[in-house]
Amino acid sequence: MKFKKGETVIYPQHGACKVVSIRKEDPLNTGKAIEYLELRTVIGEMTLKVPTAKAMDVGVRPPVSPDELNDLVAVLSKPDPRVPGNWSRRFKNHQEKLKSGDVYQVAEVVRNLSVRNHDASLSAAERSMYDRARTNLISEIAPALKVSAEEAEVFLDQALSKGMEKAAKAAAKAAPKPAAPAPAAKVAATAPPTPAKKPAAPAKKAASVAAKAPAKPAAKPAAKPAAKAPVKKAVVVAKKAPAKKK
Repeated sequence: MKFKKGETVIYPQHGACKVVSIRKEDPLNTGKAIEYLELRTVIGEMTLKVPTAKAMDVGVRPPVSPDELNDLVAVLSKPDPRVPGNWSRRFKNHQEKLKSGDVYQVAEVVRNLSVRNHDASLSAAERSMYDRARTNLISEIAPALKVSAEEAEVFLDQALSKGMEKAAKAAAKAAPKPAAPAPAAKVAATAPPTPAKKPAAPAKKAASVAAKAPAKPAAKPAAKPAAKAPVKKAVVVAKKAPAKKK
């Protein structure tokens, strides 16, 4: 890679840098001058010196091109990223991605920590890592789009929100649907009300017959007592018998 004064390059863990100068120096007085890149970070204005011959080894590279921004957005908007659940393993994994200087791996760190920050609060160490990774990525997106850092940050947040929207839709689609009512319950709900039962026919007939039947005559009076009959007969006989002669 050939470097030119005034151009923008990416230095791992420091983001976009401007090439201030390219010059040879012999800082150790070995009698052999070495060519150095003098870089100044876009954010923070820190000055760095890197041997030109070692620049590629330490991860210095050109910034992402406008054509590669679509791939970058695809990484940032990927839903449901898989990250280690263990804090120390996750932190180490993200550290290695940042050290690589690869823009897509830096984007993965920003995406993963953004999702985690949305679902649960980040630890102090992860919060610092997240802020640094965002800053580095914004500083690289800005020259690719030829916009300000503020506009590049809006671009980044929009790409991240796409991933969260995709994840929310996928979760809603995967959610179990309410169970359908049982067939018996459905039939019972839609069936017409059962009419009241008619009175039994035999009972109605018996009641009708009883109503039409004539009333029975009252019972005859009981016979007179036997004691009165002889008295009446004796009186009658006495009247009819002739008187005896003297």
